[in-house]
Amino acid sequence: METQSGPDHTSSLFAIIFAVIGLVWYVVLWSIGLLGCRTGRKRYRIRPRSPLATAPPDSVPGVSILRPLKGLDANLYENLESTFTQEYPNFEIMLSVADEQDQALPVARDLISKYPRVTARIIIGEEVVGVNPKVNNLIRSYREATHDILWVIDSGISVAPGTLARSVDLLESSTHARPPKKRVALVHHVPFVSAPEGFLGSRIEEAFLNTNHAKMYLAINTVSIESCVVGKSNLYRRSDLERVNGSLKPRAHTESDDDQDCPRGLAAFGKFLAEDNMIASALWHELDLRHDLSCDVAHNAIGIMSLSDYVWRRVRWIRVRKHMILAATIMEPFTENIVASSIAAASLRYLFGVPIWLFLVAHHAAWLWVDLDVYESLAGHPLPADRRWSFITAWCLRELLALPIWFLAMLSNEVIWRGKKYEVLRAGEVKGTSGDGNHRGLFTRWRQQDSHYQPLPNNHSDT
Repeated sequence: METQSGPDHTSSLFAIIFAVIGLVWYVVLWSIGLLGCRTGRKRYRIRPRSPLATAPPDSVPGVSILRPLKGLDANLYENLESTFTQEYPNFEIMLSVADEQDQALPVARDLISKYPRVTARIIIGEEVVGVNPKVNNLIRSYREATHDILWVIDSGISVAPGTLARSVDLLESSTHARPPKKRVALVHHVPFVSAPEGFLGSRIEEAFLNTNHAKMYLAINTVSIESCVVGKSNLYRRSDLERVNGSLKPRAHTESDDDQDCPRGLAAFGKFLAEDNMIASALWHELDLRHDLSCDVAHNAIGIMSLSDYVWRRVRWIRVRKHMILAATIMEPFTENIVASSIAAASLRYLFGVPIWLFLVAHHAAWLWVDLDVYESLAGHPLPADRRWSFITAWCLRELLALPIWFLAMLSNEVIWRGKKYEVLRAGEVKGTSGDGNHRGLFTRWRQQDSHYQPLPNNHSDT
């Protein structure tokens, strides 16, 4: 009786092991995806009204809404107006611009005139505390805010009228929980994107953020084993932020070493490009507190984006992430649809003789169905029939581009943001480099015609 030779037997054994590992990984990815899909259905398809919406003003926590402005973002008027119309009895709005010639100022003044009963003011002038222009723009508003609870919301975001009340509910609920649990320090909102017709990069970005990105974002935050926050729209307490410095070391470890001399509060995060993610991580790791997702979405009108803009935007954030969580960034290609399905197809073919083409057709159909279900949960309606094929085409292009973009991102540490070049350093810190950065990858925003907005005379709302 002949026996299999040693080397052949060993190679066959290794092949079986790798095939089994590939299938296990594939099952894990599907479990994460289905968890994200289930979370979307459970959390976003019903959005109850908070009792805080109709409570007396002196019975609810006050909230300062901080909106950093720069230029005429897409749908800027509607975005800002959505905060003026919040169904919450106790809030103020602080609109900050770095330059008194900023094009957003007439829009801000127009809204303040339209809603005289809303406490709102404009803060003009930045304070440079780091390389991040958003942080520099927000510092004065952050310090002058009346209330401890801050809602920092980007100028490109609009929200539903009940968003603030539901978010404060979440922020406050853990303080009264029985039995006691870790307090919620930050409430955030999953982005949901709308894109203009006829711009390929915009459509691909829309397909990515409203499906695969949202699905993974929801799943990771449901498992809640690590901080995972996108900073489009976040609520947190200034008193908590004043206790952290961005070191991500537990606070007990920073009170007796050199870290105690580091700046704390918002100014400590001016050295990071992804300041929102770092703020969330600091609250999580330094204070051992937790985050929660509201049942609301942050509607983001992304404006004009070419295919090149899309590619370099994704490259930028991968380059930032690899200096924050290198291991996860290295593993990122294996979480992508095409790579994961290819591994699973090869594994099934080797172990059970399943035809590769048959498996891939079934897999991609099922994967797309789950992604479209996530879209429906966040949008509140199915994908419109007249946009279905263009959306699916953009979805397919996103899947095909994912791996090439990852390889491109891993080749360098340089990023371009708002027309300036930066070098990404350890832990996501950045430093400016020479050059104006106006070539390739500059995200061109969809500008509104500003002729409608005529500057109003300066008034007491401007400081």
